[in-house]
Amino acid sequence: MIYRNTTARSARRARRSAFTLLEILIVVAIIVILAGVGVVYLMPQLTKSEEKLAKAKAESLSQAVEAYYIEHKEYPASVEALAQQDPANGNKPWITEEGTKDPWGQPYQIDPSGQRNGGGKADVFTTHEGKTIGNFQQQ
Repeated sequence: MIYRNTTARSARRARRSAFTLLEILIVVAIIVILAGVGVVYLMPQLTKSEEKLAKAKAESLSQAVEAYYIEHKEYPASVEALAQQDPANGNKPWITEEGTKDPWGQPYQIDPSGQRNGGGKADVFTTHEGKTIGNFQQQ
Protein backbone atom coordinates (compact mmCIF):
# COMPACT_ATOMS: atom_id res chain seq x y z
CA MET A 1 0.00 0.00 0.00
CA ILE A 2 2.80 2.44 0.76
CA TYR A 3 4.31 1.51 -2.57
CA ARG A 4 1.09 2.36 -4.43
CA ASN A 5 0.72 5.78 -2.79
CA THR A 6 4.30 6.74 -3.65
CA THR A 7 3.78 5.65 -7.24
CA ALA A 8 0.58 7.72 -7.57
CA ARG A 9 2.35 10.77 -6.18
CA SER A 10 5.30 10.49 -8.55
CA ALA A 11 2.91 9.88 -11.45
CA ARG A 12 1.11 13.15 -10.61
CA ARG A 13 4.44 14.98 -10.50
CA ALA A 14 5.42 13.56 -13.87
CA ARG A 15 2.16 14.71 -15.43
CA ARG A 16 2.60 18.25 -14.03
CA SER A 17 5.89 19.05 -15.78
CA ALA A 18 4.58 21.76 -18.21
CA PHE A 19 2.65 25.03 -17.94
CA THR A 20 -1.07 25.02 -18.45
CA LEU A 21 -2.75 27.10 -21.12
CA LEU A 22 -4.27 29.35 -18.46
CA GLU A 23 -0.87 30.09 -16.93
CA ILE A 24 0.57 30.99 -20.33
CA LEU A 25 -2.39 33.26 -21.12
CA ILE A 26 -1.98 35.09 -17.80
CA VAL A 27 1.71 35.70 -18.47
CA VAL A 28 0.98 36.94 -22.01
CA ALA A 29 -1.74 39.26 -20.66
CA ILE A 30 0.69 40.73 -18.10
CA ILE A 31 3.29 41.32 -20.82
CA VAL A 32 0.72 43.05 -23.05
CA ILE A 33 -0.39 45.29 -20.18
CA LEU A 34 3.21 46.26 -19.39
CA ALA A 35 3.92 46.97 -23.07
CA GLY A 36 0.80 49.16 -23.28
CA VAL A 37 1.85 51.15 -20.23
CA GLY A 38 5.34 51.53 -21.69
CA VAL A 39 3.98 52.87 -24.97
CA VAL A 40 1.85 55.43 -23.13
CA TYR A 41 4.94 56.76 -21.34
CA LEU A 42 7.37 56.51 -24.29
CA MET A 43 5.31 58.13 -27.07
CA PRO A 44 5.57 61.66 -25.60
CA GLN A 45 9.32 61.16 -25.32
CA LEU A 46 9.46 60.22 -29.00
CA THR A 47 7.56 63.38 -29.92
CA LYS A 48 9.93 65.51 -27.81
CA SER A 49 12.98 63.91 -29.42
CA GLU A 50 11.60 64.55 -32.93
CA GLU A 51 11.02 68.21 -32.01
CA LYS A 52 14.58 68.51 -30.66
CA LEU A 53 15.92 66.93 -33.85
CA ALA A 54 13.86 69.36 -35.95
CA LYS A 55 15.28 72.31 -33.98
CA ALA A 56 18.86 71.04 -34.32
CA LYS A 57 18.44 70.57 -38.08
CA ALA A 58 16.93 74.07 -38.39
CA GLU A 59 19.95 75.55 -36.61
CA SER A 60 22.29 73.60 -38.88
CA LEU A 61 20.37 74.77 -41.94
CA SER A 62 20.56 78.31 -40.60
CA GLN A 63 24.35 78.12 -40.73
CA ALA A 64 24.18 76.93 -44.35
CA VAL A 65 21.74 79.77 -45.18
CA GLU A 66 24.08 82.34 -43.62
CA ALA A 67 27.06 80.91 -45.54
CA TYR A 68 24.99 81.13 -48.74
CA TYR A 69 24.16 84.75 -47.88
CA ILE A 70 27.82 85.63 -47.39
CA GLU A 71 28.70 84.06 -50.75
CA HIS A 72 25.79 85.47 -52.80
CA LYS A 73 24.78 88.62 -50.87
CA GLU A 74 21.17 87.35 -50.80
CA TYR A 75 19.30 84.56 -49.08
CA PRO A 76 18.32 81.46 -51.07
CA ALA A 77 14.76 81.36 -52.42
CA SER A 78 14.16 78.04 -50.65
CA VAL A 79 16.00 75.42 -48.65
CA GLU A 80 16.01 73.18 -51.73
CA ALA A 81 18.32 75.73 -53.43
CA LEU A 82 20.98 74.81 -50.86
CA ALA A 83 20.91 71.19 -52.04
CA GLN A 84 21.69 72.11 -55.66
CA GLN A 85 25.15 72.52 -57.12
CA ASP A 86 26.48 76.00 -56.63
CA PRO A 87 29.18 77.38 -58.99
CA ALA A 88 30.18 79.99 -56.39
CA ASN A 89 30.85 77.18 -53.92
CA GLY A 90 32.98 75.06 -56.26
CA ASN A 91 29.89 73.22 -57.61
CA LYS A 92 29.25 71.56 -54.27
CA PRO A 93 25.79 71.73 -52.72
CA TRP A 94 25.66 73.44 -49.34
CA ILE A 95 23.63 70.56 -47.83
CA THR A 96 22.37 67.13 -48.86
CA GLU A 97 18.88 66.58 -50.27
CA GLU A 98 17.70 64.77 -47.13
CA GLY A 99 19.01 67.67 -45.06
CA THR A 100 16.23 69.85 -46.44
CA LYS A 101 13.50 67.76 -44.80
CA ASP A 102 12.30 67.79 -41.21
CA PRO A 103 11.83 64.55 -39.19
CA TRP A 104 8.27 64.30 -40.56
CA GLY A 105 9.37 64.52 -44.22
CA GLN A 106 8.30 68.13 -44.86
CA PRO A 107 10.75 70.68 -46.30
CA TYR A 108 12.05 73.46 -44.06
CA GLN A 109 11.08 77.02 -44.91
CA ILE A 110 13.12 80.23 -44.95
CA ASP A 111 11.93 83.69 -43.93
CA PRO A 112 14.69 86.14 -44.97
CA SER A 113 13.18 88.96 -42.87
CA GLY A 114 14.16 87.09 -39.70
CA GLN A 115 11.21 88.40 -37.69
CA ARG A 116 11.56 85.68 -35.06
CA ASN A 117 15.31 86.25 -34.76
CA GLY A 118 14.99 89.99 -34.29
CA GLY A 119 16.05 90.62 -37.89
CA GLY A 120 19.60 89.44 -37.18
CA LYS A 121 19.46 86.42 -39.46
CA ALA A 122 16.94 84.55 -41.58
CA ASP A 123 14.41 82.30 -39.90
CA VAL A 124 14.63 78.62 -40.82
CA PHE A 125 11.61 76.72 -39.55
CA THR A 126 9.09 73.95 -39.99
CA THR A 127 5.57 73.48 -38.70
CA HIS A 128 4.26 70.27 -37.18
CA GLU A 129 0.85 69.81 -35.55
CA GLY A 130 0.39 73.57 -35.29
CA LYS A 131 3.75 74.12 -33.59
CA THR A 132 6.48 76.15 -35.31
CA ILE A 133 9.98 74.81 -34.69
CA GLY A 134 13.04 76.68 -35.93
CA ASN A 135 16.37 78.38 -35.32
CA PHE A 136 14.83 80.81 -32.83
CA GLN A 137 13.49 80.71 -29.29
CA GLN A 138 10.15 78.87 -29.17
CA GLN A 139 7.16 80.98 -28.18
